[in-house]
Amino acid sequence: MAPTKKFDIYKEHAADYVTPKTPALVDIKPANYLVVTGRGEPGGEAFQSAIGALYKVAFTVKMARKFAGRDYTVSKLEGRWWVDDPTRSFLDEPPSKWNWKLMIRVPEFIKEKEVAASIEKLLAKGKPKEVAGIKLEVLNEGNCVQVLHLGPYDKERPTIERMYTFAQEHGLKFHGLHHEIYLSDPRRVAPAKLRTILRHPVR
Repeated sequence: MAPTKKFDIYKEHAADYVTPKTPALVDIKPANYLVVTGRGEPGGEAFQSAIGALYKVAFTVKMARKFAGRDYTVSKLEGRWWVDDPTRSFLDEPPSKWNWKLMIRVPEFIKEKEVAASIEKLLAKGKPKEVAGIKLEVLNEGNCVQVLHLGPYDKERPTIERMYTFAQEHGLKFHGLHHEIYLSDPRRVAPAKLRTILRHPVR
């Protein structure tokens, strides 16, 4: 019996992951994500624990589907960032006040009952309680400005400003939350070579 073809979100939804060197408009359709929400500095204890919990659930769900005969590739980490004051950019506040929602996109065929079953299984094995905070959500961003940022995360401001200028030039305004898609693993890639898709909904 021939092996089942592995479902690849990046191939199926290639238009969502374009990496333009200059800001561009994209139309992002609704997508399913495993998510965990928190607050505090990126790289802090809560942040790292959240990432660990998110990946534990993501791979447990994936393996259950693989054994059921429908395998897929686990997607890269994504994140949405904001602060309590909706009139301010998160970049204008200290990282300790940043809110974040870490996300891993999953195929449309993944359902809430599978996520719940995976969390129950992990907790029964004594995995950290943070896995109980993972949810399955649908994100519907619609029209967005998107661009590839090259370099360290703390040098994103000029790139975001170019996105903002582009939106203004097209008669659009930012709304919703700043969204990042991490194409590089910072544990293996030098800061100067990090590749991150920056996305922001507009209207």
